[in-house]
Amino acid sequence: MVAARPDSDSPYESAPVLVTGASGFIGTHLCRHLNKLGANVTGVYFSNEPLGDDAEWIRLDLTDLDRVRNTIREIRPDYIFHLAGSVQGRRELDAVLPTLENNLIGTAHVMLAAQELGCCKRLVITNSQEEPGRADPQPVPASPYAASKFAASAYARMFNALYGLPVVIARVFMVYGPEQKDHNKLVPYTILRALDGKAPELSSGVRKIDWVYVSDVVEGLSRLGNVSGVEGQTIDLGTGHTYTIKAIVEKILTQIDPALEGNFGAIADRAMEQEPVANAEETRNRVGWQAKVALEEGLARTIAWYREHRLVNTLSD
Repeated sequence: MVAARPDSDSPYESAPVLVTGASGFIGTHLCRHLNKLGANVTGVYFSNEPLGDDAEWIRLDLTDLDRVRNTIREIRPDYIFHLAGSVQGRRELDAVLPTLENNLIGTAHVMLAAQELGCCKRLVITNSQEEPGRADPQPVPASPYAASKFAASAYARMFNALYGLPVVIARVFMVYGPEQKDHNKLVPYTILRALDGKAPELSSGVRKIDWVYVSDVVEGLSRLGNVSGVEGQTIDLGTGHTYTIKAIVEKILTQIDPALEGNFGAIADRAMEQEPVANAEETRNRVGWQAKVALEEGLARTIAWYREHRLVNTLSD
């Protein structure tokens, strides 16, 4: 795969870039974006089969330290974007080990291999709005997923302070947009139910969430890959505004079929749900990034994508 010729000067032009979790929702968009910036992208995947020619693809289990070391040694990436992990907000006991191994152990392996080789100009790891806030005096993670992300952030700060690893922590808020592969997530689930003329089955809908469009997120990640002075820091990638789940569902249904109504309360709310808000002003001041896509526009683009691809899939069946 040859990198696309960038439209303007780019710090990523001809640079070797490694993206883990590259066949996932955000990873797919990030590989495409970096390729357009002229990067030579290698995409690491494990479960989701990769699509497209925006990267050279490698199947890799990040819990295998020897293979992680060998991969990074072969690629010698200038930049690493670590998106891989087990993305699940379940509170059940059986979620503890998968999130520990895939989110914490896998992240530690990537940081260790990058530090040993010493070629990486910047390592960006993606953590979650689910982890406790930095100002919380008694931080208690609300799920095994949140705990694994919280611990990964602590390891990243340690790697930077103790070993000098140029790592930055992106605290990514609730991302939505086209090509989201997990159709159990709220936005694609609601869209696909509505396109089928069915009411979505939902929780109470009262939780407030900071929703951010996927193209804004990948631009923020690429910015974190080269902006100076943020090593060892956590940077929020969100809008700074929240909307309830109910409000999002109603906006989607209004655009598709105003006669439909969400069945709120059909599913129990999860325990210890959090309602964090991105510190958008701090992010803008520190890295020069802010979300650009308004919610209604982002939902319209997302609905249009699922409408088109649902029709294509239907015609090809």
